[in-house]
Amino acid sequence: MTKLKRVEVSYRDPSIRIKDFEEVCLGYTEEEARKEAARCIQCKNPHCISGCPVAIDIPGFIKKIADGNFKESYEILSTYTSLPAVCGRVCPQEDQCEKYCIMGRKGDPLAIGKLERFAADYALENNIEILKKIEKNGKKVAVVGSGPAGITCAGELAKLGYEVSLFEALHKVGGVLTYGIPEFRLPKEKIVAREIANLEKLGVEIKKNVLIGRTYTIDDLFDQGYEAVFIGSGAGSPVFMGIPGENLNGVFSANEFLTRANLMEAYKKASDTPIFLGKEVLVVGGGNVAMDAARTAKRFGSNVKVIYRRTKDELPARVEEVENALEEGIEFLFLANPLEILGDDHGWVKEVRAIKMELGQEDADGRKRPVPLPGSEFTFKTDMIILALGTNPNPLISQTTADLKVDEKKRIIADDFGITNKDGVFAGGDCVSGSATVILAMGAGKKAAQAIDEYLKK
Repeated sequence: MTKLKRVEVSYRDPSIRIKDFEEVCLGYTEEEARKEAARCIQCKNPHCISGCPVAIDIPGFIKKIADGNFKESYEILSTYTSLPAVCGRVCPQEDQCEKYCIMGRKGDPLAIGKLERFAADYALENNIEILKKIEKNGKKVAVVGSGPAGITCAGELAKLGYEVSLFEALHKVGGVLTYGIPEFRLPKEKIVAREIANLEKLGVEIKKNVLIGRTYTIDDLFDQGYEAVFIGSGAGSPVFMGIPGENLNGVFSANEFLTRANLMEAYKKASDTPIFLGKEVLVVGGGNVAMDAARTAKRFGSNVKVIYRRTKDELPARVEEVENALEEGIEFLFLANPLEILGDDHGWVKEVRAIKMELGQEDADGRKRPVPLPGSEFTFKTDMIILALGTNPNPLISQTTADLKVDEKKRIIADDFGITNKDGVFAGGDCVSGSATVILAMGAGKKAAQAIDEYLKK
């Protein structure tokens, strides 16, 4: 029966970890990784691969771990993905590769994500590099945005011999990996910076503090000799509720709060980055960003509630993140939604008026639509509100790029391979799909690289 149960991974004690920003999940030891990898039955038709947006040879890298060949496991991983240490930590494997693992039919699916993290961490800790001599083809490609889509596209093109320049608007590289995901989930120096360094070793030129649409336009990049451009600029414009009181002092978007905490390093004790911290914090939303904001506020010493208009079963956040939040003492208000934010005489948040909800008919996505329960309004005190309701793309690039088509939410219109209506311009990730996961953005970047290669070989 042991084959049916996965080897559990260790986590730091909740009472200790809420007092710092050190990584929560400890990952597998070598012995644990080999034991878990040995559960893989090496299917002849592995459905886990079809569930992976970047189509990693999952049985292949896991077999190497089971055999103790950790370096070879990493070699296989690095063939398919530019960010294995990142994906092993933040990707929702339970809804992708692990969802299709045949072991899950009678027991626990294989811990594919934790094994990917193990192999990637082993390579980083042992300074293992997989560098092959790349013949340059003399063709230049510009990649806009250094988030998961941009990093992946740039890495894939560099491996194919293209001279790639990666343009980043901020002073640090990594996009959402740097400004959005907290240190306790994704260590910046230990993981993100080293993954970026691997990109530079492939020959990718990184240009920071360059805002495409202001410093240069997309058309300027073509004038500078780039033969194709990939736009992976993400979705950084926050969505608000449109309820009374949203302009009061003490109301923040999760984007702003997490950017101050992560990119601007307010989480460090020696930091002089200003960040407002409420004693009673309310986070509105139920996705991974909401969990990140709530758990970050908890570590700053706040009492935190999360309000979500559906039930726990409908939370879009990863199960692991929800469980971690509950362990850390974060309170959840399910089937409830804010109606109004009330302020004091000085314009600061003092309480929220909300209403209870119930689940009604299914919407177009097959989810039961939450509807207000008449006569169920209630009020509670809070002095800080963080809105984690999703994001839309910043329209700057589309507004400054002639003829580039976008939809009503300013998302760039592109096909499954990132091909837009504008010749030589490709796009992928959140600027096309809206806010989604790291691995889906990586998949978009990988497909776009293939399309760019085919385009430039014509």
